[in-house]
Amino acid sequence: MPMLAAAVFAVIMLIAIVGFIGFATYNDVIALIQRVDKAWANIDVALKQRHDMLPNLVAAVRDVMSFEQTVLEDVTRLRNAYDPDRPIPEQGELSSETSRAIRSLFAVVENYPTLRSEANVLSLQAEIERIEGIIADRRELYNDQVYRYNTRIAQVPAVLYAGWFGWVRRDSFAARDEDRLRPDVGLRPA
Repeated sequence: MPMLAAAVFAVIMLIAIVGFIGFATYNDVIALIQRVDKAWANIDVALKQRHDMLPNLVAAVRDVMSFEQTVLEDVTRLRNAYDPDRPIPEQGELSSETSRAIRSLFAVVENYPTLRSEANVLSLQAEIERIEGIIADRRELYNDQVYRYNTRIAQVPAVLYAGWFGWVRRDSFAARDEDRLRPDVGLRPA
């Protein structure tokens, strides 16, 4: 009888230990999921701020930049394509395209002395550049949280539970191939 009691006690302890490890792992991964979602929500806030600022910038430069309509049309098209309900990878791609279009717009603005002297254009440009910096910082934080989550669900014991709870790898923001190319700024050695 003492052997049976010891065996039952050992089984109960094993079940308790496995249960505790499962409970702790589940809570850890849920906390990481929440961090990833919060990091994305912070990006979304900055994207919305940029989205709200773009019409003001386009309106401020539209009259003066009559020859650069394609740049304005690109910014307007991308601004109108913003949809916070799209999947995160699509939103990330659209965000990157919008950032490139804004950089193009700012480069064109530099060619117009009248625009560069307009206080409202300079103010809008500075605000959008500030928001672009915030978006870049928040993307970095998002990627860090995604890295932590992806690493955790690939480790034992979480990998054993991943299928049960539907934990799947999430994608980070990544630069596209053309963004990795060295830019040609038109400077040639004399």
